[in-house]
Order: sequence, then C-alpha cells, then structure tokens
Amino acid sequence: MTSKPWLESYPECIPHSVDIHDYETLISFFAEKFKAYATLPAFTSMGQTISFAELDLMSTQFGAFLHGRGLGPGDKIALMMPNLLQYPIAFFGAMKAGLIVVNTNPLYTKREMLHQFEDAEVKAIVIAENFASNLQEILPKTSIELTIVTSIGEMLSFPKSVITNFVIRRIKKLVPKYDLPDPISFKTALSQGAKSSIKPFRGQPEDTILIQYTGGTTGVAKGAMLTNASVMANLIQLKAFVEPYLKEREEIVLTPLPLYHALALAANGLMLASLGAHNILIVNPRDISSLIKEFKSHKISAMVGVNTLYIGLLNHPEFKQLDFSNMRMAASGGMAVQEATAQQWYEVTNCPMIEGYGMTECSPFVSLNPLDGSGKLGSVGLPIPETEVRIVDDNLNPLAIGETGEIQIRGPQLMKGYYNRPDETNKIIVDGWLCSGDIGVMDKDGYFKIVDRKKDMILVSGFNVYPNEIEDVIAFHPKVLEVAAVAHPDEKSTEVVKVFVVKKDETLTAEELSAYCKRELTAYKRPKYIEFREELPKSTVGKILKKELRVPA
Repeated sequence: MTSKPWLESYPECIPHSVDIHDYETLISFFAEKFKAYATLPAFTSMGQTISFAELDLMSTQFGAFLHGRGLGPGDKIALMMPNLLQYPIAFFGAMKAGLIVVNTNPLYTKREMLHQFEDAEVKAIVIAENFASNLQEILPKTSIELTIVTSIGEMLSFPKSVITNFVIRRIKKLVPKYDLPDPISFKTALSQGAKSSIKPFRGQPEDTILIQYTGGTTGVAKGAMLTNASVMANLIQLKAFVEPYLKEREEIVLTPLPLYHALALAANGLMLASLGAHNILIVNPRDISSLIKEFKSHKISAMVGVNTLYIGLLNHPEFKQLDFSNMRMAASGGMAVQEATAQQWYEVTNCPMIEGYGMTECSPFVSLNPLDGSGKLGSVGLPIPETEVRIVDDNLNPLAIGETGEIQIRGPQLMKGYYNRPDETNKIIVDGWLCSGDIGVMDKDGYFKIVDRKKDMILVSGFNVYPNEIEDVIAFHPKVLEVAAVAHPDEKSTEVVKVFVVKKDETLTAEELSAYCKRELTAYKRPKYIEFREELPKSTVGKILKKELRVPA
C-alpha cells in the first residue's frame, strides 16, 4: 500500500503532480489571463457586467490611485463589502500596487472591526456605505489614512445606479447616517487613478499578499499570512483537479458566497476566473429569489455554496422548473453536506454535489471529491495534487489507515504564519505539518472523512464561531459571573450558539443579555439560546466540562 493511497483513486484525467512554480506572483499570472480573455465577461453584479479587459484597466487605475495617495508595497488595505463589482477591481488593483489585502466581513460589529484593523495595521479601506457608520466610531483608534466609501449601485449604469441607491438609502433605509473625514467615492478613485500611471512593482513569491482572518484552533482572531507562493500553488492545485471537467472560456458560475471569504475568493474569484469563467455575483445570498433570477437569466454551469444554501434553493417553488442542462459543477464547503440534500440535488439537476475540505491557513483548499461524481458521499474527498494529508495521535505519531486521529496537512499552499503571532504559528505548524485540530479518518482508497471538528468550534451556516470569543464578550457584562458557549443542533443552520450563564446579579434577564450580544457580536455569532444555571459542571481542576452541556446532534 502506497503512503499516498489517494493517488491510486484519482480518475485518469487528474494529474498526480503539477508544476506550481511557473509563475512567481498572482499578478504575473493574471496579467496573462486578462489579455487571453480580454473580450470575455468576467464579473456581473446586479445586471452590470465588466469584461476581463475592463477589469484589467479599472484595477490598474485603482492601483495608480493608491500609489498617488502615498500607499505602496506592504501597506494593508481592508476590503469590506458584499459581492459587488468593486470587490474584484479593488482586489486586483491593490495586488498590482503591491498592497496586502485584508478581507473584512461587512457584518462585523465595531468591536470586531477595531480588533482586525488594529491587529493588521490597516492603512486604507474600501467600505460599502451601509457599514460606514460603524467605521466612523472606531476610525480614530485605527491607523487608517484613506477611506474609500462605495454604494451598492455605484458601478451600475445610469439610471439604474440612481434608482438602486435611492431605494437602498431612502426606501429600505439600509444606510445609517455617517460622518467620515475626507471620504472618497470608488468612482472618484478610479477617475483620479486614470489620470496617472501605476508605479512598476515586481513582487516576490514569498511576499504576503493577503491577510485572511481566522480563529485557527484556539478561537483568538488571527491573520493568516497568505503569500504569492501559497495562493498560486493552491490555485494551480485546485485548477488541475477540476479543469478536466470544465470548459475553458465557457463556464458561467453562480457566486453567492462572499468573495471576502477564503473559499469563494480562491474557488470563484481566482481559480474559475483563471479559466475565463463568467462569475455572476450575488449581493445578498439570503435572498433565494435573486439566485433563482440569475438561473433564469444565465445558463449557470457551476456554483460553489454551503449546504444550507442548496437546501434553500431546493425548497424554492420555482427551482425545479429551471434549466440545468449546462450544470457541470456544484461544490460545497464550509459545513458538512447532508446526504439527503446531495441526493435531492442530483435528482433535480442531474449534477453531483461535491464536498471538499479546507482551512484558511491552507489558502484554503486541501481535498475535494472528483467532479464526475465518482467520489464518496460523506467524505471530504481526496487530497488535491502536491498535498499530503495524514492522521496522527495525540503525540503527533502517524496512525494506520482506518484509525481516527487529528488531521495534519503538508503542502505548498500552507500559510507563511499568523501575522505578528509567531507563538501561535509554532503551535499550529510543527515540523512542516499543519495541525488542523480536526478529527478525521482515512480509508484504504485515500478518502478522508471528518469525524469531529475543532474541539469546541461551532459551525453556523458555514461560518466558524469560536466559543472563546463569545465567552470573552459575555463575560464583560457586569451581571455575568460565568459563561460557557457550546454548539446546539439546528435544522436550518446545522448549529447555533447556546450559552450557559451563571448570574452575578439576579436581575439579569435573557432579554438584557440578548440585547447586549446584539451590540457586540455579528448576527451569526449571537446566542440563539440562553440558559441560566446555578453553577456550571467542572473538572477537579476547575475546567468547565462543555461535553456535559452539549446536546447530541
């Protein structure tokens, strides 16, 4: 039996080995792609489309603007917006200018924003105006020197842009009032950049180009430093695994997952775009009707989503009447795929649902099931080319096939480390192997299955929620003595947060605590259930025994 049994399970069309050193930087790679696919549509958002040539031009203008404002290689720029055309323009523009992108969830609270911006030493930000009021309150505490504010309709053509912004601002009232010092609009940034030239910049493979925040295995928000080398390696690895099943220049990809998330950025924004695919960006993935509309408007051939999103589509009354004749790929990550969902999806679309596995620290893809449906339902597939995965015991000794233990990963896609946290980096990367904290098992064919996840992590609709953060926030409430956060099974979201609280002040109510959490935590992190107890179960050394608080799934 080979030490890499998954290679024997690769379909013949998937290469066992790939050359990850053909390109030194992400930008040198995409410089070729922008020219090769110049006339093809690259991204569409809310009916507005830009070609690869237009993306190339506008991203260069944006990069020139950043240089003109005194920013340069190594400076950090936060991108905080939903799936708008502004995102790929700003992303590639920042890369061309040598800046490091810090992706930021626009739903973050002020506390979460401040931690990330301070930790990453962010100097510039592109933010959707819907979230600018939060920025206003924390801006003086940050190092941000340049604020670019954009609207949902800014890149749309007239009069749709005016109508869209009017509805969002005046009718739906989704833009709270804000007052920021010297903000500049996204279009103004492009206009100013068009009047100057971008300074020549040649990056290196080891340069950090992206700081992607994650809780890692400890729950403390840390920035994973992803380099040209790691991002390029993962792009080429993933491309080699899926390219045999896809058609260059022809794919139309539904992109409901936000590009600020590592999964969507790597799969849709980079890998599929590198095949000349046309990405249909979804601003609000919770609006299932908007996804249905895009299926009607475009012959969607691929999509990447999470289990709950696929369930939402399958339960929409119009979904089964759509045309799926072009559908070639339906990939799922971020949370486990339910067997019933996968089966129903295949029955309706005649396209297999493919599950994979990854970590932000791995840029992020580690394994995937073959797109032809020949994989194993319930597994996270086979390691992608040039990736090694093994199962180890508590002492990090390799285990035999069929034995359960921690998943370790080794490959060129591993992060450089956590930004300014060498101690945390040394905890997770040992002798070149990344310790995932996930518990899994490998079968004789090299397929991996996740048995359990990071010890206490809670998975809410594909988002990682770390109990330490929830507990730290709630513990600051003056009426709370002790708190423990655990996962609670939920039919819609897979899991939700439940907290057990010991009161310091008997006047504390669940309503008061919920209101407090609403101010301090992003929606998916907020406890759905609050239970008060006289005391929490503890070990002899005083450690809270969370296993006694969890409800079996």
